[in-house]
Amino acid sequence: MFNDIGALELLTLVVLAVLVFGPEKLPKVIQDVTRTIRKIREFSDSAKEDIRSELGPQFKDFEFEDLNPKTYIRKQLASGDDELGLKEIRESFDLRKEMAEVTDAVNGRESAPSASAGTAAAAASGAAAGAPDLLKKPAQPAKNERPPFDADAT
Repeated sequence: MFNDIGALELLTLVVLAVLVFGPEKLPKVIQDVTRTIRKIREFSDSAKEDIRSELGPQFKDFEFEDLNPKTYIRKQLASGDDELGLKEIRESFDLRKEMAEVTDAVNGRESAPSASAGTAAAAASGAAAGAPDLLKKPAQPAKNERPPFDADAT
């Protein structure tokens, strides 16, 4: 509940509590607060047990945390069964393989065999169909010839 409270904030709360309640009343206030929190937790636990007993035996594994939409979605996405094809969708967003193939093509290296034969066949046919050779060095201009001028580059 208070996972993001640092040491400085905690020290500030303690000093503030001592100033507001005084050193004499502070232990009594702390006892009252802890007793109230304990009663609230007991009430909450008993209410959860009552609900579970009323739902019946088919809901014995029911967790109230599953009612939180974030928890429910995270649990459904992490589950092993893939009825909706979510694994394929997740893998389609992974661009590392495609980026590695492009990097290999730019650097002139032979790309590693990919998982799908279709992309390897398409890459081979693209190379054979007259794709430009990126490693080919441009021809050197003659000594009297001026290099081309690009107005946008200056």
